[in-house]
Amino acid sequence: MELFQVIEDGEGIEGAILRALPARPGQESRVSERHPALLVVSPRAAEQGMPLPRQCRMALVPGALTVPLRAASAVSYGVSPRDSLTISSREGDLLWAALQRELVTVDGRVVERQEFPLNLAPGEGELSALATAGALLLLGVPPEELGPAAGGWKT
Repeated sequence: MELFQVIEDGEGIEGAILRALPARPGQESRVSERHPALLVVSPRAAEQGMPLPRQCRMALVPGALTVPLRAASAVSYGVSPRDSLTISSREGDLLWAALQRELVTVDGRVVERQEFPLNLAPGEGELSALATAGALLLLGVPPEELGPAAGGWKT
């Protein structure tokens, strides 16, 4: 398992990632504060301009992030059609996420374009749910393990 870091303002993204990863056999969750393989920036952290690490290998950022970041690759999430991970629809507490283009995980696997369902916990923000799902995808969790049929995850 690669090292990752979440920059957030109490949105529960890191906790949701950590709860989802231990269920995967043979993987140990590791959080890093120095040179993470994956840096996840939450919606509120981006809005507030929270300080970011100097560099990372891969970044998952809100599409509206305007702070320059040194990363070998970046994946954006948000409501714009330009974002790599976006919302296609919502049905109550079920959010349909759309991966607009294929992405490469931190361990080099390719995830193809597709839509998949996500459970929203009461009061959970849609963008925080996208950030959690995007981080799990980039850390190698298959999309079919994120939705309600797999038991989903909750922040």
